[in-house]
Amino acid sequence: MNFFHYKNEELWCEEIPIKDIAAALGTPFYLYSYRTINHHFKVFDESFAGIPHLVCFAAKANSNLAILRMIAHLGGGVDIVSGGELYRALQAGVDPRKIVYSGVGKKKSEIEYALASNILLFNVESAQELAVINACAGQLRKKAAIALRINPDVDPRTHPHISTGLKENKFGLAVEEALEQYRLAKSFAHVEVTGISCHIGSQVTQMTPFLEAFGEIKKALQLLQANGTVIKHIDLGGGLGIRYDQEEPPLPAEYARALLAANNDNDCTFIFEPGRVIVGNAGILVTEVLYTKVNNGKNFIIVDAGMNDLIRPSMYSSYHEIRPLRKKRGEEAVADVVGPICESGDFLAKKRKLPLYQPGELMAVMSAGAYGFTMSSNYNSRPRVPEVLVKDDRYFQIRKREAYSDLLRGEEVPEFLRK
Repeated sequence: MNFFHYKNEELWCEEIPIKDIAAALGTPFYLYSYRTINHHFKVFDESFAGIPHLVCFAAKANSNLAILRMIAHLGGGVDIVSGGELYRALQAGVDPRKIVYSGVGKKKSEIEYALASNILLFNVESAQELAVINACAGQLRKKAAIALRINPDVDPRTHPHISTGLKENKFGLAVEEALEQYRLAKSFAHVEVTGISCHIGSQVTQMTPFLEAFGEIKKALQLLQANGTVIKHIDLGGGLGIRYDQEEPPLPAEYARALLAANNDNDCTFIFEPGRVIVGNAGILVTEVLYTKVNNGKNFIIVDAGMNDLIRPSMYSSYHEIRPLRKKRGEEAVADVVGPICESGDFLAKKRKLPLYQPGELMAVMSAGAYGFTMSSNYNSRPRVPEVLVKDDRYFQIRKREAYSDLLRGEEVPEFLRK
C-alpha cells in the first residue's frame, strides 16, 4: 500500500499534487510519503506481535535523518553497517540499545565508537573481527555483546549482487567455523555471546529461502545450547522484497506466519532488519523531460535525472515503473528513458512502452524510496538532489539540493599550484 495516486489526472502524494512541489523546488528530487512509511513499519512490526522482537530498520536503504527519526518515534531500532550510519542514527534520536552493527569491514575506530555508544550488539562476520572487538572492548573496559553471522549457503533467488547467504559471498561464517568461534568467544574476557545472526540477501520474493536459512539457524542453535551457550537474540536480517513490476513477494503477515510456525516455541527475542519493504514503495524520483530524439529508429527520452541519482537500473538492470505526473492519452511508443550522464549505462528505463513525452513534462520514477538517494553520487560533478517528505497536505524539504560550491567542500589546491 502506498499513498501515491491520481486525482483529476494529476499524480498526488497524500493530499498534495506533486507538480506543486516540482514548481517550488525544481527537478529532480526524491519524494517520500510519511503515511506510507508509517503504515509499512506498523504492518511489519505488528505481524510479529506474538513473539518478543525488535525491528531494526536497515539504514543503508534510506539514511535520511527525518526517516530515521520516524523509525525511532515508531519504537524501532536501526541496523547499521558503518560509523557514519551509527552517527546518523544517534543524531536522529535512535535508542543505542536498539542499534545492531552488521557488515564485514568494521574498522577499529568504528568498533570503539559503537562500544562507547553502548549499542545492543555486533553481528560478527569473521574470526579476526571477533578478536579485534574483544581487544577494543578491553581497552575501553567494556564487554561487547556479539552475535556471529552464519552463512547458511542458501540461494535467495535474487540478483547476484544483492545475494549474501551463499558460500561464495563475502558475508558471515560457515556453520562449522561459526561454532568454533562461539567456543573461542567463551574464552574472551571482553565479549559476551548473546545472539546468532543470518542475512541471505535483498529483494527476496519467496518464503522458501527464508525458511531454509532459519532451518540452518535452528540447527546451529541446538548445537550451541547443547554446549551450554545461552542465546538471547536471533537476528534473521532483512531481505523481504517488494513489488517493482510483476513480483508477488510474501506480505509481512505471511512472512511472520511462516516463521512463527517454524519457530518451535523458541523464547529468544527475534531481531529483524527490514529496509526496502519499509521505504521502497514509499518514495519516488521526480524528473523533467529535457529532450526527445530518435537515433536509427530508436526513441530516447532524455531527462534531468541520471544514474548518479538512481543507479539501480544501471547496476542491477532493475525495473522502476515510469508514470507521468499528468496522465497522458493517445499514442505510445517504445523508448529508453536516459539521463545526462556521459555513460551508455545511464538509463532509468529501457525498451519501455510509454506515452509520447514532450520537453518540459514531468515523470515519476516509482518505487525509489530504498537504495535511491543513499546510493547517489556526484559523478560528472552533478549536485545531489533534494529529499522531500510529504505528510498530509504539507511537504518538508528534509535535504536541500546541493549547490555547485558543495561539490568543492573539503578540496584544497596545494600552494605550488596556486601560482
